[in-house]
Amino acid sequence: MPHFLQDILVILIAAYMAWDNGTGNQITGNWPVTIGLLVGLVMGNVSVGLVIGGTLQLMSLGVAGIGGSSVPEYGVATIVSIYLAIRTGASTGTAIAVGLPVGMLTLQLDVVLKIINNFYAHWAQRLLHEKKFKKIDAVFYLTVVTWMLKYVIPVTLVVLFGTPIVKLILNVIPTWFTNGLQIAGGMLPVVGIGMLLRYMPVKKYLTYLIIGFVAAAYLKVPVLGIALLGGAAAYAVYMKNIQKTNSTVATAEQDIVNDEGDDFDE
Repeated sequence: MPHFLQDILVILIAAYMAWDNGTGNQITGNWPVTIGLLVGLVMGNVSVGLVIGGTLQLMSLGVAGIGGSSVPEYGVATIVSIYLAIRTGASTGTAIAVGLPVGMLTLQLDVVLKIINNFYAHWAQRLLHEKKFKKIDAVFYLTVVTWMLKYVIPVTLVVLFGTPIVKLILNVIPTWFTNGLQIAGGMLPVVGIGMLLRYMPVKKYLTYLIIGFVAAAYLKVPVLGIALLGGAAAYAVYMKNIQKTNSTVATAEQDIVNDEGDDFDE
């Protein structure tokens, strides 16, 4: 595929990522693992896309924009990292180390665009009082288009100007520094997993956690096998909770019937 066509498709993926996430479709969202697959397909190297996407997915676990707070856009970092890794031939660790700051810079755009969308919110509120519902829909989609700028602007800048600059940086950076970036890139997913475990009910499901660890560390079960074990465990817990809920409901209904019978006897 010609480079210019790849560049256009990469920018369109960034735009669609915002549209998909903003409209609530959530087909790709801004999840690094799904975005990594798409960008890898466009750039002609799916394996690199999945490796970088999976790594950044682990980094982003446990990170959420709760209460309207601004968080780094790992989806943007994924696009930039994969683009630079495949286009420049940089290692995975180096590409992620360059792509992550771009994702961090979106924090500034996030604040600015939230201020702009605040005006849209007041506009939509006025239209609501006037009962102009179709115009409210139009304003909503306008906010999503505005939100796309947070994704499109940094990706476009990297696509247009980033490659020569990155190549220059890679040629200037000493080997010991790039090795350090690769080590840091390997450590960051552990931080993401640690953050996720902090918020998960680990004590309640410690047995499943130990089984998964033993299977991965000692039995050398691949990731797909671990995922299947996790899915089976999740399904078992789900069915157990369903049975418990049904049993509780049945007991409550029986208690109601008994109470009504006692009242009738009186």
